Amino acid sequence: MSAAADGFRMPAEWAPHERTWMAWPGPNPTFDDPEDLAAARIAWASVARAIRRFEPVTVVCGPGQSARARTLLGEGIETVERDLDDAWMRDTGPTFLTDGRGGLAAVDWTFNGWGAQSWARWEHDAKIAAHVADLAGARTYASQLVNEGGAIHVDGEGTVLLTETVQLGPERNPGWTRERIEAEIHALLGTRKAIWLPRGLTGDYPPHGFGTLGHVDIVAAFARPGVVVAHVQPDPAHPDHEVTKEITGLLRSQTDARGRRLEVVEVPAPTVLEADGHWVDYSYINHYLCNGGLVLCGFDDPRDELAAGIFRRLFPQRTVTLADARTIFAGGGGIHCITQQQPKI
Repeated sequence: MSAAADGFRMPAEWAPHERTWMAWPGPNPTFDDPEDLAAARIAWASVARAIRRFEPVTVVCGPGQSARARTLLGEGIETVERDLDDAWMRDTGPTFLTDGRGGLAAVDWTFNGWGAQSWARWEHDAKIAAHVADLAGARTYASQLVNEGGAIHVDGEGTVLLTETVQLGPERNPGWTRERIEAEIHALLGTRKAIWLPRGLTGDYPPHGFGTLGHVDIVAAFARPGVVVAHVQPDPAHPDHEVTKEITGLLRSQTDARGRRLEVVEVPAPTVLEADGHWVDYSYINHYLCNGGLVLCGFDDPRDELAAGIFRRLFPQRTVTLADARTIFAGGGGIHCITQQQPKI
């Protein structure tokens, strides 16, 4: 039986949470410089504390790292120790499901280092989803599909956003057809309509640094059923100017699982175009919703407050908190990428 056949589905991120799961940065190819690692730990801890204002947080640390982590995390944040390779809980952790009858389940996707990229290590991270699901007391559904949590976004009413260069990419799922991938996704998430984006942002692909080959969660996300927030690059000097025009046009042409034409709310990119000689993929779309709060990527940029205003209008009942995400993006992701929600049952 599949998760969906057993009555489970993935709730939207705005549904109430039991807690947030994160992973603690340790020495690895992403943070191979001690100064970079120290900066990453400060950034991860800042996000954890911002979320803890609204809901419990558990941070998975590598063996022997909990005590040092707690000095930065502060009071009220739990830690557990498991073997880790990297610190992107959205991608290595489980995708949680509920059945509306008090049951909690989790999808354990196959993880292969974002398409077996040369810099990635995943011996331990391939097992983290099962460890976290066990700690949460969730029934686990293992999938042969190579996929990550940052590569999907759901509206909780049957619609899922995907990216062709991720699930259909030969680095992850060679030989899988679109139809087979959709069937697997729907059987596990309880969705019934997939909207495929052609690609992700330019900075998410080689040779621009640590990237995922096109995760959807820096490009587009549901804000509520029928409404999508989408990254736009206003500056024609950046290649994402054309990329995001194509994506927003495609989204506006789509209907969701219930037949509603999508409303697209454009969120302009920060004004900075490059960092360390590469195009940036800085994006406000990579936010995290928690109980009563919204933690938004900040870049010390003139558009930070513009983006915060857009999200405050979309989520008037939530407190919007900006957290500096530049260090996180330097490692290949954002605030959404380092968090994973466990829904209330």
